[in-house]
Amino acid sequence: MATHKKSVIAFVLLLCVVSVVLAQSAPQRIISLIPSTTEMLFAMGAGPRVIGVGNFDRYPAEALTRPKVGGLIDPDVERIISLKPDLVVVYGTQDDLRTQLERAKIPMFLYQHAGLQDITATIRELGGRVGSAKESAALADRIEAEIADVRKRVAGRPRPRTLLVFGRDAETLRGIYASGAVGFLADMLDAAGGTNVFDDVKRQSIQTTSELAVARAPEVIIEIGVDTASTTGRNLRAWDSLASIPAVRNKRIYQLRGDGMMNPGPRISASVRRMAEVLHPEAFRK
Repeated sequence: MATHKKSVIAFVLLLCVVSVVLAQSAPQRIISLIPSTTEMLFAMGAGPRVIGVGNFDRYPAEALTRPKVGGLIDPDVERIISLKPDLVVVYGTQDDLRTQLERAKIPMFLYQHAGLQDITATIRELGGRVGSAKESAALADRIEAEIADVRKRVAGRPRPRTLLVFGRDAETLRGIYASGAVGFLADMLDAAGGTNVFDDVKRQSIQTTSELAVARAPEVIIEIGVDTASTTGRNLRAWDSLASIPAVRNKRIYQLRGDGMMNPGPRISASVRRMAEVLHPEAFRK
């Protein structure tokens, strides 16, 4: 009996030691240059360990209190190293930055833009890397459940042909950029119950023209991140010159403001729902 008791005590002590070692090995000084991964870190509870963020990181509010260290094309390497991070989250395409961080022997987490399902995969992977596996798994599960709920609500309904615009010159139809058939924006539209008018173009983005928009004849136009509240009306009126487009003729043009619509992070399920609510409002009526 005494031997068994000693074994139990030894096992408990071993678990305590392992827990301490794991806690000590988890990064305590994290820099994230990417808006979406910064959001992920804060959403999984690792925000207090974030000591630096990218120039374009605006959410959550706590991220605005952290030092800015550059972005995709202009990382401030000296500033990054001076903060003495034990993990830096970088774009996989930042070859020069990666080389310099490797020379400084600073660990990295490499991020790649991909599709909708890769967002929650990244949340889980990043959570495991920073010692927040349980919290990140719960976050990813919630996001996936919310997107699944949207898919269920719109299932079996007609899927309107949709032009998804994520950029154009203010108050004009010049410089129109729209989603192609691949990438998280295209996946969001699919989950929300729409058919992409450019579903035959296997690219993430397309620089289109008003003539091409007329030719594709979208039944719905959704614009994200192209205006502010003060310019919504003027931006919408720009489409009036293309009255032959069904979406214009039937007044089915929607502008969904907010940086969350274009950020492949924890707010993505809310963004999918917002898109679905304009495509299929009847599916969300109580």
